[in-house]
Amino acid sequence: MWGMNLLESDLFSEFDRMRREMDQIFGAGGTPAAGIRSAAAGAFPPVNVGASPERFDVYVFAPGMDPGSLDVSMQNHLLTVAGQRSAETPEGVQSYRRERFDGEFRRVITLPEDADPDRVEARYQDGVVHIQVQRRESSRPRRIEVH
Repeated sequence: MWGMNLLESDLFSEFDRMRREMDQIFGAGGTPAAGIRSAAAGAFPPVNVGASPERFDVYVFAPGMDPGSLDVSMQNHLLTVAGQRSAETPEGVQSYRRERFDGEFRRVITLPEDADPDRVEARYQDGVVHIQVQRRESSRPRRIEVH
């Protein structure tokens, strides 16, 4: 890209960032992203969600973040992980390309109705937040003895 000055490069980077944010808000297909399996490409932080008969496991990949700066909450079967990530540039250094996400983020994951909002645990280790949400006892299968 000969002849492109830094201002044009920053402008294109800003348009690309805005496109990614709009994809995150509206989903890649133009409809709002919702549910346990949906997220726009490039959403931060990336997550994995799994389920067992006893609980739901959510893994949030947020390396280099202070666990105390993360806000994890659950309301109406919506698990929300929010925070802010900063990528500082050393003084006197001019960036030509910035691919690492920085700024505020919020991920909302819809869990099934049997998720128990009173039994949620979150742990941060090696850059991964592991959130366990137990299923309600009343929704778990139970063995009934036949007499």
